[in-house]
Amino acid sequence: MSKLVRPHGGDRLAPLLLPQAERAQELKRARSLRKVPMSSRETSDLLMLAMGSYTPLTGFMGADDWRGCCLDMKTSDGLFWPIPITLSCDKDLAGSIVAGEDVALTDDGGAIFGILKVREKYTIERELECTEVYRTTDPAHPGVAKVMSQGEINLAGPVMALDEGHYPETYEGLYLRPAETRALFQDNGWSTVAAFQTRNPMHRSHEYLAKIAIEICDGLLIHQVLGALKPGDIPAEVRIRAIDTLVENYFVPDTTVQAGYPIEMRYAGPREALLHALFRQNFGCSHLVVGRDHAGIGDYYGPFDAHHIFDEIDEGSLEIQPLKIDITFYCFKCGGMATGRTCPHGEDDRLGISGTRLREMFANGEPVPTEFSRPEVMEVLKSYYDSLD
Repeated sequence: MSKLVRPHGGDRLAPLLLPQAERAQELKRARSLRKVPMSSRETSDLLMLAMGSYTPLTGFMGADDWRGCCLDMKTSDGLFWPIPITLSCDKDLAGSIVAGEDVALTDDGGAIFGILKVREKYTIERELECTEVYRTTDPAHPGVAKVMSQGEINLAGPVMALDEGHYPETYEGLYLRPAETRALFQDNGWSTVAAFQTRNPMHRSHEYLAKIAIEICDGLLIHQVLGALKPGDIPAEVRIRAIDTLVENYFVPDTTVQAGYPIEMRYAGPREALLHALFRQNFGCSHLVVGRDHAGIGDYYGPFDAHHIFDEIDEGSLEIQPLKIDITFYCFKCGGMATGRTCPHGEDDRLGISGTRLREMFANGEPVPTEFSRPEVMEVLKSYYDSLD
């Protein structure tokens, strides 16, 4: 009997990827179907459905589920879900599709990734989704821009996934599905596991947060984004090398598992923190590290909005729990890493640490203090930035 938290919404994972033996026949059938192109975000959501990360969803959401997620963070049957998972297409294509029809879902290169049985077609209020989910309608926000640029009509229905793209091969050993992380945790004898979300190489603040989590839980899942990021973010391949060298040199062996997943960031701040918690529960995690401005961008969200939103949801919405940690920094007077809850000293004694500031230092040719990032990590990053010159 597993001692890990249950998957969201029930006792079983629900991956939608068709078994390998059945894919060839369905792929052949899909080639004869009407094609519906997906955006990069929709493709990433299909991949999350395929691997079981979005358990217990069976496909793309209909109108009632979309509205419920936006307004109440619940689907029409009461399932907690903080961000709608939808598929759009243009009006002309939608007009040619009839209810009950099977359509082939393709990525931006035309490759077939799945089959959708269309149960419903509907329009959405884009500004409503942006206001509720992103707390802004500013088109400069990348998540808002995605919503406002999507097709006029949403298609809904159950999905059969046929492909996981390049991820299993490109990230062999790192691309771990929920069933695989759960098996690893059980093999390690872990019952409590903290997830650490990252789309950046881990600097000293990240390392500090991760080690706090290891003090509290049996183990840590360092779980990084492999899907599309915003311009200027460091590529996954470089990030993986940087995290590998950090773990090898500064973590106790067998306290961490590093994995990657194919989501495309929405930068929805508090709502995305909840989504991150939800699908980490599917991966077998009992806790999610929630630091400053989790999944945020710019000044759209307060530094602790992602902490507060966990107190606003109904009790029992999630089994996974947040590990809320204050702003972290290096304090020269304390002589080490600290947070606002543990360090009594002023701003003049503190070195603020962030991925954004690290990228600025490299771009400007500034020396990077050892208090900011470990030297082994800096070597990996320096090699990457030197290659851009």
